Amino acid sequence: MNTDDLNFAYRVRHALNEKLDDLPASTTDRLAAARKAAMARKKPHVPVRVTQSELATAGAGGFFSNPFGWLGRMRVAVPMLILVAGMVGVYQYEEQQRIAELAELDAAVLSDELPLSAYLDHGFNAYLENREQ
Repeated sequence: MNTDDLNFAYRVRHALNEKLDDLPASTTDRLAAARKAAMARKKPHVPVRVTQSELATAGAGGFFSNPFGWLGRMRVAVPMLILVAGMVGVYQYEEQQRIAELAELDAAVLSDELPLSAYLDHGFNAYLENREQ
């Protein structure tokens, strides 16, 4: 069924439900018999949609009425926590790498292992300024 057919069916159902209380008893009996006949011809593998209305009270839907409800929320929270922990770990690793590079560079500068031409090179000075920030 396409969307136009579904919309038409919903409008017909809504119109019929509006006037349901005004129908005579004989008509409702015939409709009930027709429904029963249609349900008898229904294919067995097609599920029947049944709606169930529940009483909404202040205590309904608590932890003890659905003990595995928190597991559904944990299925979302655990991957998010793992993602955040992974991102923090990558950040810490990158920071340690940057600190190690700066320490190596500082050690080379302080121990005079760099050639004198490195101090005169403007690119080296720019590199030092960018690495320290």
